[in-house]
Amino acid sequence: MADSTHTLDSSRRTHAGLVALVLTAALAFASGWSAGPARADGDPASDVLASQSLFIPEDGGIPAAQQTQLVALLESAQRAGYPIRVALIATQADLGSVTELWRQPQSYAGFLGQELSLIYHGTVLVVMPNGFGVYRSGTSLGAAQAALAGARTPGAGASLGSAALNAIQRLAGAAGHRFTASASSAPPASSVASGTPGLAEWVALLLGAALIALAWTASLRAQPPRRGRDRVA
Repeated sequence: MADSTHTLDSSRRTHAGLVALVLTAALAFASGWSAGPARADGDPASDVLASQSLFIPEDGGIPAAQQTQLVALLESAQRAGYPIRVALIATQADLGSVTELWRQPQSYAGFLGQELSLIYHGTVLVVMPNGFGVYRSGTSLGAAQAALAGARTPGAGASLGSAALNAIQRLAGAAGHRFTASASSAPPASSVASGTPGLAEWVALLLGAALIALAWTASLRAQPPRRGRDRVA
């Protein structure tokens, strides 16, 4: 009887441990799955511009060749001593959780500049269909805004990408820098991910589901049938 009781207790401990494993895996999986949409619900441009110089949304309609041209121009600006980070905003959805700043490029530029202020202190340019916004901490914006005053906006016939290229060169010129986009092997700028799961999310989903299924199967095998336990008792 003692051996049977010990075996039963051991089985119960094993079962409890496997249940805990299942719960831990489920929680980890749930946390990983919710991370993607959480990022998409915030301010996508500030997330991207924290590590890159250009934000282009998926719905921007910017040709790959023009994206490469924008990247090359920003690289030239960086080498010339004029760092600038640019956000192209095509639709209200591109603003994430700050949709109230739609069609307010100057206000959004100030918002982005504040969001990036801990890691970046250069010029921030926002291009929206109705115009431009520019921000630089601790610097008068008069010259920059004057330089952009004559630029064609996307709403006035220029495409979003063309307007951005022209605006970058105008801002650099106002700051005393003259350069053109050189040939660059850099790939097109990364677009921000939408709420649709990408490859990484699907892999996490499948691995998480497989782990939970395996742990649950092992748990059922480790637990003796109820009728058998009653007979032992």
